Amino acid sequence: MGCNFSKYSTCCCSTEQGGVQVPEANIEENEDNNVEGNGLASFREYTIDQLRKATSGFAIENIVSEHGEKAPNVVYKGKLENQVRIAVKRFNKSNWPDAHQFLEEARAVGQLRSQRLANLLGCCCEGDERLLVSEYMSNDTLAKHLFHWETQPMKWAMRLRVALYLAQALEYCTSKGRALYHDLNAYRVLFDDDFNPKLSCFGLMKNSRDGKSYSTNLAFTPPEYLRTGRVTPESVTYSFGTLLLDLLSGKHIPPSHALDLIRDRNLQSLTDSCLEGQFSDDEGTELVRLASRCLQSEPRERPNPKSLVTALIPLQKDSEVPSHVLMGIPDGSAAFPLTPLGEACLRMDLTSIHEVLEKIGYKDDEGAATELSFQMWTNQMQQTIDSKKKGDSAFRVKDFKTAIEGYTQVSNFLGS
Repeated sequence: MGCNFSKYSTCCCSTEQGGVQVPEANIEENEDNNVEGNGLASFREYTIDQLRKATSGFAIENIVSEHGEKAPNVVYKGKLENQVRIAVKRFNKSNWPDAHQFLEEARAVGQLRSQRLANLLGCCCEGDERLLVSEYMSNDTLAKHLFHWETQPMKWAMRLRVALYLAQALEYCTSKGRALYHDLNAYRVLFDDDFNPKLSCFGLMKNSRDGKSYSTNLAFTPPEYLRTGRVTPESVTYSFGTLLLDLLSGKHIPPSHALDLIRDRNLQSLTDSCLEGQFSDDEGTELVRLASRCLQSEPRERPNPKSLVTALIPLQKDSEVPSHVLMGIPDGSAAFPLTPLGEACLRMDLTSIHEVLEKIGYKDDEGAATELSFQMWTNQMQQTIDSKKKGDSAFRVKDFKTAIEGYTQVSNFLGS
């Protein structure tokens, strides 16, 4: 949840609290998949006034759903003064009475920086207030796209990508000493501007100092958690297995029922009928086998995140296809034919611009004020084109601050 330069929207921001997101890295080539220092701001503390302003006073219309069920804490979308979009999780005042402990936990999670996470940007620990601030993911949750789709079901190749990216996120967190993830479910998987799936950082912290790690239906919680009330790295793998079942079936099937179907070799009842013809029997069997391993009743028999990544990489299909294409979303950056006025503006052909304006109702003889308005408009257009050229040149040499200034001027003109 944060500031992304997407193919769907131009996001202009200062370099104070956010920046340009680097192109997606191959996690195999970059083991940490770490983007800190390449555009994403370091963890910082915010004031309650900053977050109140960013969320329009924690307005009801800015509440976004992190869980499908009643969550004990509320998540808001917001925008900082520098136009960076954020998600703000506001805890109940009694959840974290110890401010030092809350800040310590938040800082630890805030050190993580991965393109597989919706990263934690900061927190607020002022008075009785306890808030987390993360990157904002604009395209809903896995639960929405998997269980409540509107135009088309999620394709098999995209489901495999979700599974891999999620496993890579867990592997990264484990490598950084944050192996515990609380209440992993389809509402914790979020989609960014380019429809790449990311794991919410909020699950890396409990909902409270002494709170439960699972707030969902107990039918989906690891068996050892029901006995001890404690979450372990193996518990996270179990929850990952329930997500694999979600991806396979397109439904939220209780693990016990799914395991019965697997034992009876009734795989047809387990797989989503919308996926017919999209994968081979071997591919389906392999994913079912992996889910079954994750759901073993004995924790030590479950695979670790690194093993999950190793198992999922060979299953990937259409790896070179962008996520938004797999999701059936048209490319917002596709070139559209320019109108005659647009072509004239592109050439800065003032004679042609004048001819077009006359045809659509512009009159030279409407007085000096109109002539001045036209002259001012063409001057502003020239300045805008110059600003874009300036931004493009700066971006090529990685002078992002100057590039952002140039693109901001273009954005301001187009939005005026």
